[in-house]
Amino acid sequence: MSNVLITGATRGIGRALYDGYVDRGDAVTGTYRGSRPDGGSWHQLDVEDAQAFDGLCTAYPEDALDLLVCNAGVYLDKGDRLGDGYPASAWAQTFAVNVTGVFLTVQSMLPKLQASQAPKIAIISSQMASSELAPGGSYIYRASKAAALNLGRNLASDLSGLGIAVGIYHPGWVQTDMGGGAAAITVTQSRDGLMARFDALSPASTGEFLTYDGTPHPY
Repeated sequence: MSNVLITGATRGIGRALYDGYVDRGDAVTGTYRGSRPDGGSWHQLDVEDAQAFDGLCTAYPEDALDLLVCNAGVYLDKGDRLGDGYPASAWAQTFAVNVTGVFLTVQSMLPKLQASQAPKIAIISSQMASSELAPGGSYIYRASKAAALNLGRNLASDLSGLGIAVGIYHPGWVQTDMGGGAAAITVTQSRDGLMARFDALSPASTGEFLTYDGTPHPY
């Protein structure tokens, strides 16, 4: 049994991961922003609010954290046009959630991760983080996910000496509120693939950027 913490776990991929680890028998805590979900272990956390992280580590119910999944994210500029879209407020909010929120989550939970025998951090990024695949548009989201990828790669380097493995993952184009109904794969397909990737993550593979099905993703 592993101890797992998942941010943004009330819907979409985050909720699917939460339920998947519960069904597997792991000790899972999820974070939420609004109303507390029924049942299970939950902690209220708005990753956009830096002060909200002050009590995260002490409130975590386990002595050690084996897997931290940084899943919380927003996509505020979907459909924006270059001529009149992409307001500064959307840039600030997106980076606060998708980048700073990831860093503060990792920083806050570092003591619990260090108490684990085999600690892992999984950062949910996107294929839209890739600088090699750059078709234009969605500038804010793309830039934030590229920053999350860069953050994960650098964390992998800095945390390797502590035995903490870090992986960065593209969950696929998933049929969620964010991905839309026309997306290529179901939430269950993405969830099952991601869980397999997290299981395989180790100090030997730290810094990897993979799709949900294990395919190395272009940087």
